[in-house]
Amino acid sequence: MRAWEMQSDSGVNGLVLADRGEREPGPGEVAVAMAANSINYRDLSTIENAGVRGIQFPLVPNSDGAGEVTAVGQGVTSVQPGDRVASCFFANWTAGPISEVAMATALGGALDGVLAEQVILKETGIIPVPGHLNYAEASTLPCAGLTAWNCLVEQGGMRAGSTVLLLGTGGVSIFGLQFAAMTGARAVITSSSDEKLARAKELGAWETINYRDNPDWEKAVLDLTGGLGVDVTLEVGGGGTLEKSVAATKVGGTVSLVGVLAGGAIDPTLVMRKSIRLQGVYVGSRRMFIEMNAAISGGGMHPIIDQTFAFDDAPGAYHAMRAAGHFGKLVIAI
Repeated sequence: MRAWEMQSDSGVNGLVLADRGEREPGPGEVAVAMAANSINYRDLSTIENAGVRGIQFPLVPNSDGAGEVTAVGQGVTSVQPGDRVASCFFANWTAGPISEVAMATALGGALDGVLAEQVILKETGIIPVPGHLNYAEASTLPCAGLTAWNCLVEQGGMRAGSTVLLLGTGGVSIFGLQFAAMTGARAVITSSSDEKLARAKELGAWETINYRDNPDWEKAVLDLTGGLGVDVTLEVGGGGTLEKSVAATKVGGTVSLVGVLAGGAIDPTLVMRKSIRLQGVYVGSRRMFIEMNAAISGGGMHPIIDQTFAFDDAPGAYHAMRAAGHFGKLVIAI
């Protein structure tokens, strides 16, 4: 069985395609033949900053994968061989609030990830995938999809008629756009590319803003909402964009913070003055995943995949993530 491994802190170019012995699942475990992985900025960051993160080598990267159950261990009752499943980002966060215990079970960080031909996962760390999705599509759900769902639905209370702000056109933001369109919410999305904004419009964006042409994009959001601001913002930039996101969000609204792509810092005064709920979001629980999948199935939604890489060319997917030219998700076929 082949698996990509981080064996040093040499970054993407230091990834090694290694041979690992296969094993049978133990009690409460499930063996899954991986068919596809999708990658997130978090996966790239883990590989590039392994030393700082205290990664124990060797480690298989990636949290997000989908495949077919090939064997189940003693006591497993929820799945059987032949079932199509996806990994959960956390091996042991089934429901309730996040905890340190749950955070210690993140795949591709604290535990081996899923960039392998076969993986052994806990029964609590897998979930059946919507029947209308193929494996590549299903592999995009565990982190990016669930993060967007948690930000907008769980934390932001998005419903029909809500207004939401989405920054950029990466995986999380495009999932957010699709969930907004499916829900009947009005989504404002930003990008520096008119071509990407046109694609976002086709996916149901209410309004689009080119932040390169409109550096004061928060004012444009306020203009679009009659000066009120949006109900909820999905914030992926961090300190570099957070102040503008707070300004673009209504009094008493929610800013769900999931990324730090833009670096920088923020003066918290405006958060206080506008009574903003600033909520850090770290993916979501298995219970949220189940509810998200039900909505995806009911709406017949298909995740947006920008590019697919061969398993032997997995490092190329991370280089594409670093280049940041994608629209939606990057997938590795296994």
